[in-house]
Amino acid sequence: MDEATCELTRTWLIKARTDLGAARKLASGPEAYLDVAIYHCQQAAEKAIKGFLTFHGQRFEKVHNLPVLVTQAVALEPTFSAWLDAAERLTPYATLFRYPGDVLEPEPGEFTQSLTDAEQFVPELARSETGQSGSAFILGLLPQAVHPI
Repeated sequence: MDEATCELTRTWLIKARTDLGAARKLASGPEAYLDVAIYHCQQAAEKAIKGFLTFHGQRFEKVHNLPVLVTQAVALEPTFSAWLDAAERLTPYATLFRYPGDVLEPEPGEFTQSLTDAEQFVPELARSETGQSGSAFILGLLPQAVHPI
């Protein structure tokens, strides 16, 4: 594996982790912004999957459709199929609350589910930041050399 691919993979995973952290921060406190937070959940999962695909030299379209990306990942790693339902749930949040519409913000339970779904894909955040460790699914499939620092 060349260093440029390792660095690009690492960057995708760092961005995924940052999006997940942003979602958590935006959803906390009395003035939570759940519409923006839920968008970052979708983005976190998308970037983590794209990091996995990048590591394996797989080209992907510039899409926000997570089932498409998960299906592409399944061809490389069959265990990704377990995350297809989460991908289906997260995909609409790429645009659903980003623009004016009938519903401006998700329900708190809807956000909670999206955060749980995103955590399935995204590399662990530091235990000290969240008080708990997240999923290491994708990190477990990639060598230590590409893990975010």
